[in-house]
Amino acid sequence: MRAAIYVRVSTEEQAAEGYSIEAQKEMLQDWCIVEGWDVAGIYEDDGFSGRNDKRPAYRRMMAEMDQWDVVVVIKMDRIHRNSRNFMAMMDQLDRHGKMFVSSSEALDTTNALGRFVVDMIQRLAQLESEQIGERTHMGMREKAETLGPEVDGKRTMGFTPPYGYSLESGSLVEDTYELSVVRRMFEEYSEGSTVDQICYRLNLEGIPTRRGNPWNRRNLGNILHNPVYAGYMRWEDLLIRHDAQTAVTPEEFNSVQELMASRVRDPSRREVRLVPAGDGYAGYL
Repeated sequence: MRAAIYVRVSTEEQAAEGYSIEAQKEMLQDWCIVEGWDVAGIYEDDGFSGRNDKRPAYRRMMAEMDQWDVVVVIKMDRIHRNSRNFMAMMDQLDRHGKMFVSSSEALDTTNALGRFVVDMIQRLAQLESEQIGERTHMGMREKAETLGPEVDGKRTMGFTPPYGYSLESGSLVEDTYELSVVRRMFEEYSEGSTVDQICYRLNLEGIPTRRGNPWNRRNLGNILHNPVYAGYMRWEDLLIRHDAQTAVTPEEFNSVQELMASRVRDPSRREVRLVPAGDGYAGYL
């Protein structure tokens, strides 16, 4: 029997609990020796979530299905945390006459009972994953709804700082030069320039994005739509005031939003998302 060993770890906490990449490989190689199976390949996805079915090593393993007979994992949640993705994988394995084994759970798909138990355990793993996600979501929303400018208004609640800002000790800190570029974008658009024209001028002058890429309609359009430049961070349907320096006033931001909407030809796509003017610190979109 030719075995494809699959190992994955997504967090340092998992590694601390004994599920490091090296620990998984060692245990599974020993397990294959006991079973008398040949190791056809070892596939490692380090730092990828079990919900992500686009993991490079996982995709390579499935593409090389003709080189092995059985997939071996240390636990089922190493290969998938989503039951839909797991069942799609099982269907693919069945179509090609391949098997699946979870060594520490003593489960395999060579018999009906094993297939039933695998399905039940995988559904429980998905339930746990979804419950963790719900608790995280509720915690972030509660934090967003209670956060005001008098309580460290620079907190970012998990936001990735956009162009014009960075993070220092959990606080949003402005980049004066980048904010001046953003200010220019808003001014030129307000004066009648199109997004493409602004991109062309910035690229011609050698002013790149933070990653060194040229400006295009998408990344510059995202900036013009982002309320962070008017003093607000968006989280779902909430707007939270931040205390860092802004590129434009709320009124200037709203004016650009209305102008952009007016230039959309399809009326069904004309969505205007404004920010509160004045001193209010939070509101619903």
